[in-house]
Amino acid sequence: MTTEVQKMIEEKNADLPLIVIKKLEKKLESGKLKKKDLGKVMDRVMDVYEKAKIEPGEGVGVLAAQSIGEPGTQMMMRTKHYAGTAMDVTKGLPRLIEIFDARRTPKTPMMTVHLTKEYNTAEKAEALAHSIKETQIRHIAKSLKLDFLKYRIVIDLNKEELKKRGLTPKVLETIIKEKFEKQASLEKDTLIIKAPKKVASVLQKLRGEVLKTHLSGIKGVTYVVIQKEDRNYMVYTQGTNLPDILNVKGIDPKKTKTNDIKEIERVFGIEAARHMLVEETKDTLKDAGLVVDYRHVSLVSDAMCADGAIKAIGRHGISGSKASVLARASFEETVKHLLKASAYGEVDGLKGVVENIIVGQVIALGTGVPELIMKTEEKKSKK
Repeated sequence: MTTEVQKMIEEKNADLPLIVIKKLEKKLESGKLKKKDLGKVMDRVMDVYEKAKIEPGEGVGVLAAQSIGEPGTQMMMRTKHYAGTAMDVTKGLPRLIEIFDARRTPKTPMMTVHLTKEYNTAEKAEALAHSIKETQIRHIAKSLKLDFLKYRIVIDLNKEELKKRGLTPKVLETIIKEKFEKQASLEKDTLIIKAPKKVASVLQKLRGEVLKTHLSGIKGVTYVVIQKEDRNYMVYTQGTNLPDILNVKGIDPKKTKTNDIKEIERVFGIEAARHMLVEETKDTLKDAGLVVDYRHVSLVSDAMCADGAIKAIGRHGISGSKASVLARASFEETVKHLLKASAYGEVDGLKGVVENIIVGQVIALGTGVPELIMKTEEKKSKK
């Protein structure tokens, strides 16, 4: 079905992106845009879109790097602190470095958990937050003693903590015996675990293993914060485990996200990771009061994800894997790159910007893009 917007585009022979057309259609349907004003609005949109286009031969890479790098120098070395809680999230310049270095795990991993309509109440949000928070033996232990005479660990359990975390002595006994088998036993409110060998070092090692034994909740989620934003309750977690959180009842899987971009790549794929690179960069800059055009951030994200996996911007990523030998050598580890290229007999086609500057040639940008060719007519030979 042809809409009013599409008819107008055909009349004016306009070339507009699909996202712009959809926005115009929505405004027309909602009544924010009247039919009589559509022609004027379309002219204005076409004019703005034409001006927003990049000229052929423009150095978009340099522009993107400058547009992100220059405001980045004004960012503070700080963390965002959630009021009234012990939860910090890395922001500012350290977070920007983390993103572009494609770190395996962020310094402060966290998830933003959105809830479904059914669970969008204070009571249900609190209950869900407690259910996803990881519980280990150390969280429910009132005291822990090492008995070197009988080579065993004696743990006095905290009844209040057990109740708060939805654990019963029977459930606890089942989990403990499943992991430690005949070594473990539960006597009233005391948990006893024997060492497999009567050696002090073995008992000490067992202590650390016992304290970190997972009992309930989601592994990796060490702390939770509930906040109300507009009319919705949100759960922020310290620690991240996206595959497990998406299976929890009451979680909205379409909106829930993590700041661990590598984990998003593993769970949802490279396109989702690319989208999160853009979003995380924009949010980090926005928190610092800086505005950078979407296209600059998008271009950098595209370059990082072009090979189907997230690559860092540096010698271990994009800069260190360029096709040009001279471009690689100009960044870092010059001798290493030149010797390796010589050994393998690599040939540099001098197609990029950096390598042409090194050899003193005109770069293929701006006026260096076109090549002038002059045709001359051959003179007919006189007989």
